[in-house]
Amino acid sequence: MKKLYLKKIFSLGLCLLLLCSASVGCGKEEASAGTDNMVDVTLNEVAHSIFYSPLYVAIEEGYFEEEGINLTLVTGFGADKTMTAVLTDEADIGFMGSESTIYTYAGGSQDYVVNFAQLTQRAGNFLVSREPIENFDWEMLKGSEVLGGRAGGMPQMVFEYILKKNDIDPKTDLSIDQSIDFGSTAAAFSGGQGQFTVEFEPHATSLEEKGDGYVVASLGEDSGYVPYTAFSAKKSFIEENPEIIQSFTNALQKGMDYVNSHTPEEIAKVIAPQFAETPEETITTIITRYHEQDTWKKNLIFEEEAFMLLQNILEEAGELPERVPYEDLVTTKFATKAIK
Repeated sequence: MKKLYLKKIFSLGLCLLLLCSASVGCGKEEASAGTDNMVDVTLNEVAHSIFYSPLYVAIEEGYFEEEGINLTLVTGFGADKTMTAVLTDEADIGFMGSESTIYTYAGGSQDYVVNFAQLTQRAGNFLVSREPIENFDWEMLKGSEVLGGRAGGMPQMVFEYILKKNDIDPKTDLSIDQSIDFGSTAAAFSGGQGQFTVEFEPHATSLEEKGDGYVVASLGEDSGYVPYTAFSAKKSFIEENPEIIQSFTNALQKGMDYVNSHTPEEIAKVIAPQFAETPEETITTIITRYHEQDTWKKNLIFEEEAFMLLQNILEEAGELPERVPYEDLVTTKFATKAIK
């Protein structure tokens, strides 16, 4: 019943947005009327985080311009919002957890969303404790209150995946508060809610710097390699604009090559304009954390093994309506061609 209810809510929301945006949508011919053969592309990202450094390197180093793309970056603040933007043509490309593409496909969408480039291969969030813990063990979460993520989202599902790996029942062994909006958990934690919180950067480091919390575990390290985020677009858009998808992927691969061949200090300096309110020293600290846990792939190929693992995680979380075919939801031809 829960799955059907969520699906109905999701479908109703999309229908309303489609009605609202019907008069606004336009084809790529109108959107690409740039100068000097540049094509306009709108990318909606699930969140704006240092976790996605290769993307911001590609932006700041001008790799998209080199590939003939005039990129507009919009932050969706949630995978559901990013997916809706893609489905309603408010965005050409979405960047989010690939679980959203599975939900949309399983929901019966004819023009479903296809993943064409994987960016991260580990979870990017951290467990923050109210008190410092030198030798943290996941068993310590039993009986505690943790500020968690949205049901069905990758942060929450990976968290539950780790708990189950450590023989902890997410429903009975602890209390997980999922009532707080994405991006607001750090403020709630600072305000006194919860004994632990699951945070992305820069919130995890910010809590440490303010003395409000202490990073005690990396979900990326403890969950293993997980296809956490990927770039995707509607099947029709990819079929009608393969040259745009290829150019976009080429630019991303250049960004990936950069982060895999430069120091955290050098990367921080490049992406600093994207995080104007965050000191460069803090950016460097965060990038170092991600670099040391092997967060970023060497290439953008979304492999079948990773896709199967993703479905295993969804299945364990009780969020997978049905198994979906890798061949339908993933294409690797653009990422393969982008490798130099």
